Parts: sequence; C-alpha cells; structure tokens
Amino acid sequence: MTMFLTIAVVVLIFVVIFQIAKASEYVSVLKGEEVSRKQNNKINGLLMVVFLVLGLVGVWYCNELLYDKTLLVQDAASVEGARVDSMLWVTLAVTGIVFIATQVILFVFAYKYQEDTNRKVVFFAHSTKLELIWTVIPAIALTVLVVIGLRNWFLFTGEPPKNAMVVEVTGKQFGWIYRYPGKDGSFGKKYYKNIDNASNSLGLIWDDELAQDDIVMEQTVYLIKGKPVKLVLGSRDVIHDVGLSHFRLKMDAVPGIPTTMWFTPKYTTNEMKELTGNPNFVYEISCDQMCGNGHYSMKGVIEVVDQEEFDAIMAKQKPYYYTAFPEKDPSAAPADTSVVASVVSAVVKKIN
Repeated sequence: MTMFLTIAVVVLIFVVIFQIAKASEYVSVLKGEEVSRKQNNKINGLLMVVFLVLGLVGVWYCNELLYDKTLLVQDAASVEGARVDSMLWVTLAVTGIVFIATQVILFVFAYKYQEDTNRKVVFFAHSTKLELIWTVIPAIALTVLVVIGLRNWFLFTGEPPKNAMVVEVTGKQFGWIYRYPGKDGSFGKKYYKNIDNASNSLGLIWDDELAQDDIVMEQTVYLIKGKPVKLVLGSRDVIHDVGLSHFRLKMDAVPGIPTTMWFTPKYTTNEMKELTGNPNFVYEISCDQMCGNGHYSMKGVIEVVDQEEFDAIMAKQKPYYYTAFPEKDPSAAPADTSVVASVVSAVVKKIN
C-alpha cells in the first residue's frame, strides 16, 4: 500500500508540473511572446539569487547539523594521522573558498546580466591575461595540495623508526588474521597451498624454524600506546582494504603483493572511551574495498594498551605452531603413566 501511494504521489506531481507548464504557455501566447519572455527573464534572475542564498544557507545548516557526527570532532588517534587532518583542513579551506566564490559569481552574474534592451553585449575572442589567471592559479594550488599529500604518503609508507613493532595483517573473506613475530623477532615463511582453516589459516611453512614461534590472532589485534607499529598487509583471496578511520590511514591488502604502512597510536582504548564519552568505543579495522557478499561484516578490532598490559597479554599467547602440533606443546599436561599402566594390567587380567 505504501509503495502504491508513493507512486501515485509521484505521478500526481508530474501531472501538476505538466499542467502548470501548459498554463504558462497559454499565458505567454495571450500576452505576446516578447513581453512574456522579458517577464520570465526577470523572474528567473530573481530566483537565481534566491536559490544562491537558500543554497548557501543549506550548506551551512547541513554542516551545523552533521559535523558532530563526523570523525573530525575527535582528534586523530595517531601521531601521523594529525598530518592527514591538517591536510584535509587545508584542502577544505581552498576548495571551500573556490566553491563559494564561483557559486556567488555564477548566480549573481545570471541576475545582473540578464537581458536588457538598453545594453549591448561585449564580445572578445581571446584574452591571454584571463587564460593565464584561470590556468596558473589553479595549477599552483593543486600542485601545493599534491606535494603535501605526497610528503604524507612517503612518510606513512616509508621506513618506520627502529623501535617499531611489526604486525602482519591478512585479509580474508570475511575477516582479518593478525600475526606477531615470536621471540626471534622475525616472521616465518608461508605458502598459500599450505592454508588450512582448521590448523594453518596463513599457510605457514612449519619446517621453517622462524615460523614455529609466530603468534597468530583473529578479530582483535593489540598495539602499544606511543610505540610505532608497522603493518605488513596482505590477502588470502581478493583485494581488501585496511581502513583505520580513527588513525586516519588506509591501505590496500593485495594477494601476493605485500604493502606496508606505519603509525604511532596516541591514545589507549580506555582513554578514547573517556575522550569520546562512549563507554562502548572500539578502534575498528574496516574493509574499504568491496570484496564480496559478506563485505559489510568484515570488521576487526584494535585494542590499544600500555606496554605493561601488552606484555601481560602476549605472555598468555602460545605460538601458532602448537595449534597444528598440540603434542609438541611443552605446556601440555603429560599423560599419567600410572593410570595407563593400571588400565593395561586390568585388561591383561581379564584376558587371562
């Protein structure tokens, strides 16, 4: 019923507009086309100014209404992300000034220079000065913005500080897998044909000793406040995109082609809960690249903690190697040989 009423209203609106247009055509015939055209010119010129004022007021109102719902209200959660915020504000300032200036000129000129029988049109075929102005000034402005962007890009994707921790982030349909190097500080090798969702989700090569102490987690990754972290990004299947909106960074995760970026977290998760006034706040890893039917559900969580808490968390983790070979886990409880011996003895007695 709702759909039927919506269609009926749309059709009715079109019919009303059509009838108004026809009525206007009849009126112009009665008045004379010349007189009607001049009157319509004045009305349209005035409407241009009204539209300009209402449009600018609408832009301002939308900003007032929606600004608090954007991430710009919150400070960037990474040291390097502050550069992105700064770049964004510069871009908004430049494009905002150009937008307002061009719109004002467009609509005011449409009103001011409407048809007038007492004024003749001035025509000129070429103006080198004018062409230089509208070519050189935008070129300089865009070059400055591009240079700022490239400097930030080279920073994020360049080499991190020597004390940076390294975490591997692998995308899959539809989730994230995180890997930390073990005590040896190096990642082991992996091979995609070794992937087994039950015991080897990354396809690690177990014969490589460097892989035997690697720690693998899913859904939640832990980072340290104030310590740079280098993310090594990859994918098991299709192209994903690691979106870190609170940290103001993003990077594609491509199958077979590792990409990297680094940043320094500024606030722990608990501190951000206080800053945002949201007790349920979490840092999110989103997939910013359409990757399949379950794309909407591809969400990971970043938990930023202090060094002491991070050490305590990692101390509880076991190398992923023991998931594939639990019998080699030294912390596993050994079998009680006395119980086994008694059971075997009882079975032998029954047989005899």
